[in-house]
Amino acid sequence: MLQSKREGTMQQQQDDFMDRSLLFKRQQQPDLRLTVVMPTYNEADNLPTMAAALLALPVPNLQLLVVDDNSPDGTGQVADTLARQYNQPDTAAQPRIRVIHRVGKGGLGTAYVTGMQQALGAGADYIIQMDADFSHSPAYIPEMLGVMLATNTDVVIGSRYVPGGTLDEGWSWWRRLLSWWANFYVRMILGLRVRDMTAGFKLWKRQALLDIGLNEIRSNGYSFQVEMAYLCEKFGYRLIEIPIHFEDRRIGQSKLDMPVKVESAWRTWQIRWRYRKFGRRSRVDAVNGAPALSRQDMPPLAPHTEPPSPIAAPHTRLP
Repeated sequence: MLQSKREGTMQQQQDDFMDRSLLFKRQQQPDLRLTVVMPTYNEADNLPTMAAALLALPVPNLQLLVVDDNSPDGTGQVADTLARQYNQPDTAAQPRIRVIHRVGKGGLGTAYVTGMQQALGAGADYIIQMDADFSHSPAYIPEMLGVMLATNTDVVIGSRYVPGGTLDEGWSWWRRLLSWWANFYVRMILGLRVRDMTAGFKLWKRQALLDIGLNEIRSNGYSFQVEMAYLCEKFGYRLIEIPIHFEDRRIGQSKLDMPVKVESAWRTWQIRWRYRKFGRRSRVDAVNGAPALSRQDMPPLAPHTEPPSPIAAPHTRLP
C-alpha cells in the first residue's frame, strides 16, 4: 500500500511538471550537449533502469557519464555492458554512455570532480549531477534544462525544501527531522539562502563550473554539496530551486551512515574557515549584471583544512 501511494505521489509530481517541461521544448537548442555525471558504488541493480530512463528523455545529445569506484557488486562491469549496448557506430563521435573506472572508493566529492572535469573536457555545455538510485527522478531533467535556458540562470537545483517539494512517504519522523536540521545548521553557519543545501540533484551551466575551479574543491563525501552551493552564492551565481519529490532509493542501502553525517557537520565549519578572507559580493552588482567572481578573484587559500563565509546571491525559488 505504501509502495502504491509512493508511486501515486511520484506520478502526480510528474504530471504537475509536464507543462513546465514544455518550456524546454520551446527553448530547445538541438546542438546543446548535456552530460549526466553519475557516481556509482554498488548500484548494479539500479543502473540499467536508470540508463534506459535517461536515454529515453527528449533531450538531444544527452550523455551518461558513470564514475564507478570499483564497486564490489560489479557496477563497473554493468556500466561497460550498457556502454556497448547503447554506443552504436553512428554515435562514435558522441557516445551515449561513457564510464570512468576508479581503483577504489575515493568518495562522492572526488567522483563528481573527476566526472565534471571529463565532461567539460569533452565539450559539455550543461552538466547534471544526480544519484543512480532513483531518489532523483530523470523526469525532472527536461524541466530543469528548460528553466535554465529560459532564465539564463547558472545553476538549477532540484529541491526538497521549497514549496511543492516533498520527501518520500516512507521516511520516519526522525529522518525528516535530521534532514531538516542538517539544512538549517548549514544555512545558519554559512549564512546561505539556498533552501536545500545538501541537494545532490543540480544542473550546471558549463561556465559556472569552469569559474568555480574544480581543482580547488577540498570537500569529499556529502560536504561536497555544501561547498559547491556555498561557492555558488560567493561567486554571485544566479540560482533557481525547483520543487521535486525525493523518493527513497529503490534498491540497495544508503551510503549516508553516521560517520558520514558527523564528518559533514564539522566540515561545514572547515568550509567557513577556508574561505574566510573571500569578501562578500554585492547583491546589487550581481543583479545589475556585473561579471561573476571566479577563483582568480579570491585571495590565496590555505591548504587542505580550510573554508568560506556568507553572501547573498541572486536566488529564486519556483513555486
